[in-house]
Amino acid sequence: MSAKLKRQLLIKEILNNESIGNQELLGKILKNNGIEVTQATLSRDFAELGVVRSFTESGVRYVLNSTESGKQIQKLIGFEILSVISNEQVVLVRTLAGRAPGVAHYIDRLNRKEILGTLAGDDTVLIIPDSIANINRVERMIKEMMYQPPVPENYQEI
Repeated sequence: MSAKLKRQLLIKEILNNESIGNQELLGKILKNNGIEVTQATLSRDFAELGVVRSFTESGVRYVLNSTESGKQIQKLIGFEILSVISNEQVVLVRTLAGRAPGVAHYIDRLNRKEILGTLAGDDTVLIIPDSIANINRVERMIKEMMYQPPVPENYQEI
């Protein structure tokens, strides 16, 4: 996973779990997590992730705009999923090491009626569909999230 993807995932996690009112504080938290970042880079990350300033009861806070961030987060999640398989009862998703909890959280937040829930280890997510009839649908949905490298225009299969 690239440094940018790691940084953006950490930014998302921080903004979801802490009240951050300015970029300086976020920069310090990132630095404490081993990530040096400039204000310009944070601004670009905010734009890509759909981060907006929101006025809350406790003051100004940076939050993820659900419309914009959903698109960006799905791209990030797509890089973390390595494979998807299923049997007659469940769908199993293999992820990058340590990323299964984040992938499972994202899948849970989709609030799809076909998914009862997920269970995450370190690099494996178990998805429990609402019925056996929806296993293929759930598997296909997760496979569509996976990163697909673009095929060059002049590519020819031999």
